[in-house]
Amino acid sequence: MSESPILEIDALEAGYGEVQVLWGVSLKVAPGHMTTMVGANGAGKTTTLRAVTGLIRPTAGRIRFQGEDITRLSAYERARRGLVLVPEGRQLFRDMTALENLEMGAFSPRARARKAANLERVFTLFPRLRERCQQKAHTFSGGEQQMLAVGRGLMAEPSLLMIDELSLGLSPLLAQQLFLTLKGLKSEGMTILLVEQNVHLSLALSDYAYVLADGRMFTEGPSRQVASTDEIREAYLGL
Repeated sequence: MSESPILEIDALEAGYGEVQVLWGVSLKVAPGHMTTMVGANGAGKTTTLRAVTGLIRPTAGRIRFQGEDITRLSAYERARRGLVLVPEGRQLFRDMTALENLEMGAFSPRARARKAANLERVFTLFPRLRERCQQKAHTFSGGEQQMLAVGRGLMAEPSLLMIDELSLGLSPLLAQQLFLTLKGLKSEGMTILLVEQNVHLSLALSDYAYVLADGRMFTEGPSRQVASTDEIREAYLGL
C-alpha cells in the first residue's frame, strides 16, 4: 500500500470481559479505496470495528486515524473526526421518522455545516427515503431500513465510512443495489471499510481484502487475488 493510510491498526487485541477475541490484528485502509474484511462468523470482524470506533477498549495495540493516534479517544471524539460506523442490525430510532433519523446523523459540527447538502445527497441516492421521509422507521422494510442506516452514516460527513454487514437479511436484488450504491460512493472518492457476509460481492467490488480467522489476520491482498486463491476460498470463505 503506497499511499499513506487513512486508518492504520497495529497489533490490536480486544475482547469482552475475560474473553479475548482479537489477537494482534493489523490492517490499513487507503484513502479513496474500498477495503473489505471477510471471514467466518465469530472471526472477530465486528469486534474489530467496535474497537476502531471506541465502543470497546483495546487491551493492546494502536489505532491511528488520519495520522493521529486515537487509541484512547472516546467514541464521540472519533466520530467528530469523521470515523463513522453503520452498525450491524441498523440500530435505527424505530419510533422516529426517517427524516429525524437522518438528522440524528448530523450531530457533529462538521456534519451540521453540511446538513442540507448531505440530506439532498442521501435523497438523491435513495429516492424512496425522500418519498417516505415523514414515516416512522419501524414501518420500513428491511431494505429501506438499511438504506436509512447508510443514509444516516452519510449525514455524519464521514472521512471513513465503515459498514458492518450491509446485506444481512436482504434479498439478493436489494443487496446488489446497495453494493452498487457503495461502488458509486467509492467512485466519488469516499473511503469505505466493509465487513460483509456476502463474500462474492464484497470481493468483486472492493480494492483490497483482509481475511480474519479465529481473531487473527490470516491473509491479505488485492481482492481479486484473495478471491482466486483456492485454499482461502475453501477454508475461510466457504466458496
